[in-house]
Amino acid sequence: MADAGLRKIAKWFGLSLLIVFLAIQVIQPERSNPALESEIAAPPEIAAILERSCYDCHSHQTNWPWYAHVAPVSWWLADHVEHGRGDLNFSEWPVLDFEELEHAFKDIDEQIEKGEMPLKAYLILHSEAKLSEEEKAALRAWAQSNF
Repeated sequence: MADAGLRKIAKWFGLSLLIVFLAIQVIQPERSNPALESEIAAPPEIAAILERSCYDCHSHQTNWPWYAHVAPVSWWLADHVEHGRGDLNFSEWPVLDFEELEHAFKDIDEQIEKGEMPLKAYLILHSEAKLSEEEKAALRAWAQSNF
């Protein structure tokens, strides 16, 4: 008899979780990709690396995957991209002043040197974004040549 009671509780608990999960799907974050002012001025090989490994979080050219539309993951992902764009946004690169650009180049160099970018969590689902040692060296040389 106790097993039947536990099964009934588990059934209602599972059903309740399903209802909550479905209900939160109506609360969708903003996932915008505003129009570009212009492209970043970088050598083609550097631009290709940046596009592949950085743009999803650090530009207005984010490729929103299917799971970016499923709450609560969508909330976390939208917040993550918003913070990434706030720290460094290649789409706004052309309007940065000299000091902002210098800071951005130094930050790029430092993040790559420390191995902090791309984020390990991002690389789990985006292995193509992983930087080779040669790509890291090329990005660092490019960044260092600009400060």
